[in-house]
Amino acid sequence: MTVYALAQFTIHDRARYEAYAARFAATMKGRKGRLLAAQENPEVMEGKWEGTKIVLIEFPDEASLREWSESPEYRAISVDREAATEGSVLLVKGVG
Repeated sequence: MTVYALAQFTIHDRARYEAYAARFAATMKGRKGRLLAAQENPEVMEGKWEGTKIVLIEFPDEASLREWSESPEYRAISVDREAATEGSVLLVKGVG
């Protein structure tokens, strides 16, 4: 079943976040994930959202998502994202 990693956060340390972002694509190479969206300041159509960035990544299954998110390559750079942002990352299961 398709799953998505949905990250929604506020960036408070731009330099450290940019260091993370510069190395992000390399962690996806050879993996089954596909970056679908990454946008700062998306339009809020309903309700209220306080974040500044949203990221959506698709994986064919939960095992593939976890293989990437728990990989040594991603864990090595995720410390910069975690230090540079405040927010959450959700695992969302697809319909079907």
